[in-house]
Amino acid sequence: MLNSLVGKEVTVAFLDGTLATGGVLAEADERYVKYQTEYQELYIPITSIRDVTLDTKPRERNRVGFGQ
Repeated sequence: MLNSLVGKEVTVAFLDGTLATGGVLAEADERYVKYQTEYQELYIPITSIRDVTLDTKPRERNRVGFGQ
């Protein structure tokens, strides 16, 4: 399943609630995932990942305030 995301920019959410964002999923096997950002390479064990998110479209933010 993760092999289909190799080469794409994803967000990795960990079991402790932290996120790794702004990187590319470089490799994936049955035990580890290699995640690369501009500044670092992360080798992440599969057992510490809660989910992997692929953003397909930019999210439109709601306007806040009284003016239109």
